[in-house]
Amino acid sequence: MFKVLLWALAIYMLYRFIFGFVVPVSKTASQIKQKMSEMQQQQAFQQHEYARQQEQQQQKSAASPTPKKDDYLDFEEVK
Repeated sequence: MFKVLLWALAIYMLYRFIFGFVVPVSKTASQIKQKMSEMQQQQAFQQHEYARQQEQQQQKSAASPTPKKDDYLDFEEVK
């Protein structure tokens, strides 16, 4: 009778350990991995967008005509 109670207690403790600790920890770890991968994808997308915007700005600045020297007037500062 004592062996049966001891085995029942051991099985109950093992059950509590698995479903009270191991399963929640594994679920949390998988959720963290998923969130990390989402964040990495979002960061990669943002970096791509930033690079594209920088490229567009460089193209606009290269395409805009450079001002001619004749467009500027020399002036003397009056004190």
